[in-house]
Amino acid sequence: MAKVAFLGLGVMGFPMAGHLAAKGHDVTVYNRTFAKAEAWTKKHKGKAAKTPKEAAAGQEIVFCCVGNDEDLRSVVLGADGAFAGIGKGAIFYDNTTASADVARELYAQAKKIGVDFIDAPVSGGQAGAENGQLTVMCGGDQAPFDKAHPVAMSFSKAITLIGPSGSGQITKMMNQMCIAGIVQGLAEALNLGQRAGLDMEKVMAAISKGAAQSWQMENRWQNMVNGKFDYGFAVDWMRKDLGIAMAEGKRWKAQMPLVALVDQFYQRVQERGGGRWDTSSLIQPLQKP
Repeated sequence: MAKVAFLGLGVMGFPMAGHLAAKGHDVTVYNRTFAKAEAWTKKHKGKAAKTPKEAAAGQEIVFCCVGNDEDLRSVVLGADGAFAGIGKGAIFYDNTTASADVARELYAQAKKIGVDFIDAPVSGGQAGAENGQLTVMCGGDQAPFDKAHPVAMSFSKAITLIGPSGSGQITKMMNQMCIAGIVQGLAEALNLGQRAGLDMEKVMAAISKGAAQSWQMENRWQNMVNGKFDYGFAVDWMRKDLGIAMAEGKRWKAQMPLVALVDQFYQRVQERGGGRWDTSSLIQPLQKP
């Protein structure tokens, strides 16, 4: 069993930290709103800290899952940041979906203080976090990856070291890019079927057994047909992720015309007040032009 901290108790971090506690690890949690950390300790066995520095002190592994690059820097750097309290030889295991730039930046900062940094964004959404079935894609060095692996498996079904620092974040960008194209195609197809008056149960039973099959089809088609988007991975988060991907694409001169187009469609959803709707809401502007 390991001594660990978890920084960030949002819809992902709260259950992820809970799985660590359930597996018997000694968990200290931190959240920007301290009441959320206290609520976590009432549901799970563990302690709450009032600063990232306090949470990181004396831990073998510090996990983190916050919103974006600036949120990440705010909990890592500065007088009260995790790097101010973390000890030499510890591992900072960042599950935030952020840029490859910030991963490389914090990897370099960590090396200066004798700490290992792994960028480890996750896929699987809120359901994956709650069920302990996340897929984790990592960038960093082999030895700390191997050391952290059995602990991180507390909330995961698969963890892969892709390559050097930043590789995990680029892999997550690719993941989101693939999803964006699939959801838009699915939205357009379902909209056609609805307008043509087809029995969508029969349609899905047929095409989900062939080459069109996808996770999004099997898990989101009913929501899309019924126009219900009040749970799942939010449009605001997807636009953040696609923005990161397009910025990285410019670095490598990688064209992304489809991603740029789908990002515009998600912007339309935001303009309709759907920023917190699930990403499957791409069908809504088609259903209600």
